[in-house]
Amino acid sequence: MAALNPLNNQQLQLACSTILQGGVIAYPTEAVWGLGCDPWNLQAVTRILELKNRPMEKGMILVAASVEQVRFLLDPLPQALQLAALSHWPGPVTCVLPDVNKQVPDWVRGSHSSIAVRVSEHPVVQALCESAGMPLVSTSCNPAGREPALNEQQVRGYFDGQLDQIVPGALGGNQKPSHIIDIVSGKQLR
Repeated sequence: MAALNPLNNQQLQLACSTILQGGVIAYPTEAVWGLGCDPWNLQAVTRILELKNRPMEKGMILVAASVEQVRFLLDPLPQALQLAALSHWPGPVTCVLPDVNKQVPDWVRGSHSSIAVRVSEHPVVQALCESAGMPLVSTSCNPAGREPALNEQQVRGYFDGQLDQIVPGALGGNQKPSHIIDIVSGKQLR
């Protein structure tokens, strides 16, 4: 997948700076373009929700570069649940994990007591999360009711002039967004 990461150091530093300053970015993921930001920045998350016309109650996904970036969510869980999540990562599977200690803000979790988390193997996503030093909000790049963007042209068509940065790169080649699995019940939700 390394060929999917065209980011040079300057582009990566700009994206990281944008995220850390509360900006909203669009970036390629495994199957569709995503919108992302610092999940602990209420203003940034609110901007994404407004851009998408998405209610906060629905919640959003956190995407990470490594298991270590989401270890804080795994450690409070029973070992069986930890192992279930780890069996899917890294990869295009989002696991719904109980947020036992309520470590993720409500504005990301929505009205849920759990949080959806994916440890990505997409090189652009990994580079962004590693550079920012944290997992990022990841939600499909589209207004509610529209198809997710599959290329930079669609990103611009949806949100031209409303994003702080469009990070270059190619999609990972998956045909559909990540599967979502509830780790407690084992049920596939998407």
